[in-house]
Amino acid sequence: VQLVESGGGLVQPGGSLRLSCTASGFTFSNYNMRWVRQAPGKGPEWVATINPTGGTSRYADSVKGRVTISRDNAKNTLYLEMTALKLEDTALYYCAFGGTLWSSDFIDRGQGTQVTVSS
Repeated sequence: VQLVESGGGLVQPGGSLRLSCTASGFTFSNYNMRWVRQAPGKGPEWVATINPTGGTSRYADSVKGRVTISRDNAKNTLYLEMTALKLEDTALYYCAFGGTLWSSDFIDRGQGTQVTVSS
């Protein structure tokens, strides 16, 4: 199993970023996929989950209305479109697969991509 995130970087408050996660080693289209973030000195925070077909998604209240999770099963790729970024969005963002739409558990995760929001 391999999950490789990309797209992170340094962005000013109010800016936007699009994160990607390319998966291999498992049948991507069979699994719920999620984004989780971890800020320095804090525990993991669930961000969003999407079901296998992409037809249903859930978001944490802290990001709802500002981020969109999506997937392209033909490309085995998961996305997170983030807008109106805030300082508190600074974190290591990683993708993970497995678990249910309503749980926080997962089977495996990637190494993550760093998002830094700073002026």
